[in-house]
Amino acid sequence: MRKNSHDPRQMTLDELFELPRPVEPTPASLDTGNEIRHLLSTALKQTTKSRFEVCARMSELVGHNISISMLNAWTAESREAWRFPLEYAAAFEVACETFAITEFLARKRGCKVYAGDEVRQAEIGRLESQMSELASKLKQLKKVRITG
Repeated sequence: MRKNSHDPRQMTLDELFELPRPVEPTPASLDTGNEIRHLLSTALKQTTKSRFEVCARMSELVGHNISISMLNAWTAESREAWRFPLEYAAAFEVACETFAITEFLARKRGCKVYAGDEVRQAEIGRLESQMSELASKLKQLKKVRITG
């Protein structure tokens, strides 16, 4: 039987950073149309690229024309019938140099997205945790004497 003791000098994952929690789906809780419009608008405001440059880059990446009129319709609250197509999400993120859509979807599902050096740091942390757990198990095994 394994003891679940916690060394008060060590922090748990919950104490180090906020762990994402999935949203409990309820009727209409995942109707994210307005949130996505705001998300796109914010990303467009934060990028150094103009809307024209974003559309040009997206068009290049998806292989067909994406106009400024389309982009404006996807971000306008008054144009509710115009929905941003998921198939353009990656191209939009590349064009705006953001991970905003990916991070938004991850948060909705209780996940966290790591990019760039964060991936390496997370892997280092995971491996260090495994090494610590293995060292503890090894120490316990060395303490046990088998008599025959």
